Amino acid sequence: MEITIYHNPRCSKSRQTLALLEENGVSPIIVDYLQAPPTHQQLDSILRGLEMQPRELMRKGEVLYKELKLKDEALSRDQLIDAMVQNPKLIERPIVIAGNEIIIGRPPENVLTILP
Repeated sequence: MEITIYHNPRCSKSRQTLALLEENGVSPIIVDYLQAPPTHQQLDSILRGLEMQPRELMRKGEVLYKELKLKDEALSRDQLIDAMVQNPKLIERPIVIAGNEIIIGRPPENVLTILP
């Protein structure tokens, strides 16, 4: 089974999640999502797989969240997804995809639930 991690090498939780995958014999496809952000369609699919709304996947503590006024309830799902695609720093990390299962590695041990 192909496993993908949307990874930020500067994030300790992301590094811990990647290490946990590797310790369990998994060599995931590593996507540095700050350099190669997901498309609108990919992020929409991830959100649906997580059964989350866009704001639930956003890092609300980021300065960008406040600067872009993303708390505004008038913003549509598509507008919020577009904000994350254009500003991937806003996306909570790491995201691990294993087949049809998607999980956020916070805490890193969460990924153990989707390993084969």
